[in-house]
Amino acid sequence: MKVLVTGSAGFIGGYVVRELLDYGHQVVGLDNLSKYGELVQTFESDANFTFMNGDARDTNLLIDLMKDVDHVIAGAALIGGISYFHTFSYDLLATNERIMAATCDAAIATFQKGLPLKKVTYISSSMVFENAEMWPSFEGQEREIAPPRSSYGFQKLAVEYFARAAWDQYGLPYTIVRPFNCVGIGEQRSIGNTEIKSGNLNLAMSHVVPDLIQKILRGQNPLHILGDGSQVRHYTYGGDLAHGIVLAMESAAAINEDFNLSTDQSTTVSELVELIWTKINSNSQINLVNDPGYEHDIAKRIPSTEKAKKILGFEAKTSLSEMLDIVIPWIKEAIAQQKI
Repeated sequence: MKVLVTGSAGFIGGYVVRELLDYGHQVVGLDNLSKYGELVQTFESDANFTFMNGDARDTNLLIDLMKDVDHVIAGAALIGGISYFHTFSYDLLATNERIMAATCDAAIATFQKGLPLKKVTYISSSMVFENAEMWPSFEGQEREIAPPRSSYGFQKLAVEYFARAAWDQYGLPYTIVRPFNCVGIGEQRSIGNTEIKSGNLNLAMSHVVPDLIQKILRGQNPLHILGDGSQVRHYTYGGDLAHGIVLAMESAAAINEDFNLSTDQSTTVSELVELIWTKINSNSQINLVNDPGYEHDIAKRIPSTEKAKKILGFEAKTSLSEMLDIVIPWIKEAIAQQKI
């Protein structure tokens, strides 16, 4: 099977490409390298992988790349941590909508020609549940609650509307997947990002896990965290998410369905901080400073995982402790090499 992955050089995209290659698929990766620049990926020399440096807003390029693929995994997007989508709220909305329109235009044109393309698998986000007031958030709840207030959450909800509208009007099959709080290696300093001051350190805009690890490794004490630490998240390993995405892509039962992809384990930010601190500074006491949180720092993101388990047989099995044992040494090395 041949698969086009847009955003293949991104954080989740890299995990997805590896998983597809491990499954024996041929993979075409598309990315304009605008986030991290040139990267050296372990799969670059794989005979089943082809990389195209190009822009996912280019409909004609996408049509050319889709002419002989069986599936498209639509992952290209401007994306970052909470500080990122507050700082670049318009840019990510405008750019990501153009990417999604081009992707759907190309896929519809390809599908209507009777070429091999069978389905598009769209990568959405847990942020579609931004305004949830009851938990766990189940598939379909995103259409029952108020739409997200953040431009990032709103745009990810729009991804899902694109998917369903392309099916409704043109019969283009889809699957929607919603990763929850991806944790893994490979996320580094982004090109063009400004830095955010946190206590005595300036950090590139990223996500909570790598930011906390950096602060502790760099000796920040007292440790600064956003908000009161009661925020609940489901930290899910990138390799597990990639496995779920590929299962959703392949499954006939997943056609025109949506899935939350996540661990079933809830963790507060305070619990996360304590775990990371203990792994790095086990012999010293932690002191915290609670900085004001962002407007869209959601109190709870708690997914229902039953549908993915029942239909796809998917379970995220990597514990948070195991993830940190992988990520902490990687970030330590990235700091030494000034990549993060």
